[in-house]
Amino acid sequence: MARKPRKSSESAEVQAGNHVASENRSDRLRIRAAWMYFIEQMTQNEIADVLGVGRVTVVRMLAEARARAEVKIAIESELVEIVRLERALEKAFGLEQAIVAPLSAPEADPIPAIAAKTGSFVSETMKSGMRVGVGWGQTLFSSLPFINSKSLSDFKVISLLGGVGVARRFNPAEFAWRFAQVFQGDGYLIPTPAVVDSVATKVALVERCGLQEIFQLADSLDAVLVSIGGIASATTFYRGGFLKEAEREALLARGAVGDLLFHFFDKNGDLVDHPVNDLVMSVDVKRLRRAPMRILTSGGREKIEALLGAMNLFAPTVLITDEESARRMLEAHRALA
Repeated sequence: MARKPRKSSESAEVQAGNHVASENRSDRLRIRAAWMYFIEQMTQNEIADVLGVGRVTVVRMLAEARARAEVKIAIESELVEIVRLERALEKAFGLEQAIVAPLSAPEADPIPAIAAKTGSFVSETMKSGMRVGVGWGQTLFSSLPFINSKSLSDFKVISLLGGVGVARRFNPAEFAWRFAQVFQGDGYLIPTPAVVDSVATKVALVERCGLQEIFQLADSLDAVLVSIGGIASATTFYRGGFLKEAEREALLARGAVGDLLFHFFDKNGDLVDHPVNDLVMSVDVKRLRRAPMRILTSGGREKIEALLGAMNLFAPTVLITDEESARRMLEAHRALA
């Protein structure tokens, strides 16, 4: 009998948390609308198109912003700096949407903040009937607790990368499977090592071992959710034992700044000339770029060059990062302009 009040309390806490999250999303959307209308001088119809809402909703949000005294000569809200960074990223890199996570301090670990924003965005975006390709990594795995579980019909999750040889917490197969479970969907895995020994082996696995179906699913994805790795440590490869120090140094010498699904690229977003890029058992980048929604979630001081390169290589439609990374990306972009 003693357990019943605790369940009720826990239910109330969950409901309160959902209410706060809903309010935070409404506040953020309202401030974005006010920023675009009063600062960028956009029309209400233009704002409606950018935010994906109706014009009547824009009018209501602008009126509410005035009523809350958030709009005077300037917009007064703690969200303003974040919105400024988001809008600057969208303009600089041609994004449909940028989502910037605030940090408690400039030196704070950005992964928890980015993961929370990623989980919230994914919760709102995933719908029944979607085919979603997913990558892997610490940021993506850390987003799982922040995703609201719900049942989606005809929902398919396709892992975009083969497995790692060592059983680890951050494993491509593990993330894809758990992501599918959150939405009670079907998971499709690439049952091979992430890297094989030769191009001939790669061709044989795809053509003769039943992998064609999975790669064909990747041709009609509705969304792609990936993160990137930095070359400074290339931890994704080290964890699986795929990359030796001599190979990492060779990649660095050829200008590699990071990897996307174990495809190593330079600061311009071009794949580097190295054998490892031909031996990866993952969906190629050209296929990923066909998806109408391409979500890149990543951040950290050591990944700025990789993030800049990924803007060209992957061409994300949505970028989720932290405020310090956003500032550094914009500074680097202005320096190149």
